[in-house]
Amino acid sequence: MAYPSQVLAAVRAAARAKILPRFGQLASAEVTAKAAFDDLVTIADVEAEAMIREILARAWREARVIGEESVAADPALRDSFGQSGWLVVVDPVDGTWNFSKGLALFGVIAVVAEAGRLDYGLLYDPLRDDWIEARAGGPARFVTAAGQVRVLQTSAERDPSRMQGYVPLVLFEAEAKRAAALAGLGYRRISSMMCSCHEYRMLAQGHVDFVLSGPEPHPWDHAAAVVIVQAAGGVARFLDGGVYDITRRRGVLLLASCEEVWQQVARDYASLA
Repeated sequence: MAYPSQVLAAVRAAARAKILPRFGQLASAEVTAKAAFDDLVTIADVEAEAMIREILARAWREARVIGEESVAADPALRDSFGQSGWLVVVDPVDGTWNFSKGLALFGVIAVVAEAGRLDYGLLYDPLRDDWIEARAGGPARFVTAAGQVRVLQTSAERDPSRMQGYVPLVLFEAEAKRAAALAGLGYRRISSMMCSCHEYRMLAQGHVDFVLSGPEPHPWDHAAAVVIVQAAGGVARFLDGGVYDITRRRGVLLLASCEEVWQQVARDYASLA
């Protein structure tokens, strides 16, 4: 099936038409808050998601296309993620806070699932027009705008004092936030880009060793990375040991470069499970 090229084409078209022209050009009325004052949505998010859905409705009629902003408008859509048939889940602008502030650290995420089973993941950078993609089982590929391809492998680092990871503390409540901060003291560097797309791109390329996120593992943020990181040799499970499930609503998700690193990080952050 040629659908990965159709999904990629829709994402690239929406980035060119709806995202890039808005970058650094947003009026104040084109940025609003959702659940929290810093949980932002812009006109680019809404229009890009609509354009991706419209393109795929023509190119791949069998698939349902549901994006982050669609679920924000109608939370009942979240209940359909495990249903039969093909599903494309899209985060039209991941890293919206960065995007809205003119910070060049945002991306587009897309994942394809069939009856809840993950089949394809895409992490796209609109500014560079390059992407990381994988079908379930691999390989994970980095593709440049010019079409050059590099097969990816996760990091070989095993020394915790040299490991680097992303842990977005802002997602946790006070006690969990404190526990997460303390758990990271034994590692070389713990930080956050406020952009899942680029954090997972770094993990898949072997530049960092793990990404931990929770407690609400939204599929539009994480499902594509599960496909890609596993295809690059990494491991993805919840801290409680549960395998990734696109229908799961709660849990702390840990993606790591290998099983050994996953076990090490899981022990250090066990109190968050």
